[in-house]
Amino acid sequence: MLSRRRVAIGVGGAVVLLAALDAYVVTTILVTVAGDLDVPVNRLERITPVITGFLLGYVAAMPLLGRLSDRFGRRPVIEVCLLVFAAGSAVTALADGVPLLTAGRVLQGMSGGALLPVTMALAGDLWEERRRPLVLGAVGSAQELGSALGPLYGAGVAAALGWRWIFWVNIPVAVLAMVAVWFAVPGGRPAGERPRIDVMGGALLALGLGLLVVAVYNPEPAESALPSWGVPMLAGGAVVLAAFVAWEVRARTRLLDLAGTRRGPLLATLGVSLLSGAALIVTLVDVQLVAQTLLGKDALGGALLLSWFLVALLVAAVLGGVAAVRAGERWPLVIGMLVAAAGYALIAGWPADLAQASYGPLPRMQTDLVLTGLGLGLVIAPVSSAVLRVVPADRFGIASAAVVVARMMGMLLGISALSAWGFHRFHALTADLRPPLPFLMPKDEFARAMVTYKAALQDALRTEYQEIFWITAGLCLLGAVLALAVAGRPAETQTSPSSPERLLTP
Repeated sequence: MLSRRRVAIGVGGAVVLLAALDAYVVTTILVTVAGDLDVPVNRLERITPVITGFLLGYVAAMPLLGRLSDRFGRRPVIEVCLLVFAAGSAVTALADGVPLLTAGRVLQGMSGGALLPVTMALAGDLWEERRRPLVLGAVGSAQELGSALGPLYGAGVAAALGWRWIFWVNIPVAVLAMVAVWFAVPGGRPAGERPRIDVMGGALLALGLGLLVVAVYNPEPAESALPSWGVPMLAGGAVVLAAFVAWEVRARTRLLDLAGTRRGPLLATLGVSLLSGAALIVTLVDVQLVAQTLLGKDALGGALLLSWFLVALLVAAVLGGVAAVRAGERWPLVIGMLVAAAGYALIAGWPADLAQASYGPLPRMQTDLVLTGLGLGLVIAPVSSAVLRVVPADRFGIASAAVVVARMMGMLLGISALSAWGFHRFHALTADLRPPLPFLMPKDEFARAMVTYKAALQDALRTEYQEIFWITAGLCLLGAVLALAVAGRPAETQTSPSSPERLLTP
């Protein structure tokens, strides 16, 4: 039985890796895609829906699909998600404009993102509580391996074949994955009564988050931080999310049923997941932008720089699982968020001559990125196992989805809000700059003026990035405080109430 469990979780980890690759490829090919779709490089705000659309689809669908896996079993949900993921990949590859590209990415987000929480729930089904953190660490490593390879993979394929081939390749791979899932993943469903699905709660959550995202999407950041519709949309989003909370309190069937759980530790853990997600997306996007706008690197060069952070994240995901087994979840979470906060503070202090900065024999950029990756990576397994430990077995699917949804919600709101702020700050910092005109001055004077102008642009970019990284450091400190409320060391002998033998019956 142990070998079959390992095969099942191995196949689940493989499909998680497939989806994770596509979740992060856009961070390095964004400028390339923008150019192909005739979006000017100085108007990248127009293509941000490609990122936020994926994240919104992910967040909107995950609670419902996690609950569906509790009701109908893990295997059928994974199969349907892979099918829709292939369809979304085809739409993305065929897109001739930002709207269709965004639609394809929304489909990919809704389907591909579900593979992680459902696989994590499968780990909760098949392993007892004492060993579960290590298994979750392995699944989390598959996710983080995708995040580590995704930017490099995307930049490499785009350079060799064109960015559309990134998504064409997904189709045959998804078909092969469906075959493997059919034979390897248990076909049974978790023991207990079949839970009802809270469609209304899911719709309210998706609508509320969608309104917030639209509120901070500003196609004209030079004029203001928020668009003209920003304040009404923010108010509408707040009202809808308040209605969501009211519905969840009164509804008989809830999106996340907290009955029988310790609400304080649960909400604190979800808060840590949300804040770590916001920090992660800032790193994936802004480090790439630093590389391309301040260091003059291309997409592949930016991905190679980012890989120092991502590889450290991957290694620390496994270390966090080991630490949770030995010491419980609380202290790995606290330490991880504190280390990440220190890393972002160091990144915020990067000097103007960044390429030459070092700590003695160690290059400063790479060292700071490794430190930050180790910090964020430490929280991956503990945050998942802490949530599963405080919910009943028949809610593993929705609890796992809640962890991932919180993380992706942090990514969604983080990239939306900080992009709006960053684009606006850059325009404010450069409002008084005027490019020199060659026909109004001698050639040598024009050359000197152009050097001064470009240096001022670089200073404005550096200021914008520094402010964003300081904000991110503050978010990580807040996460460390929340982590203090997470439950402590797990019981040594308690086992999962679910039955692995039951789930291994086709």
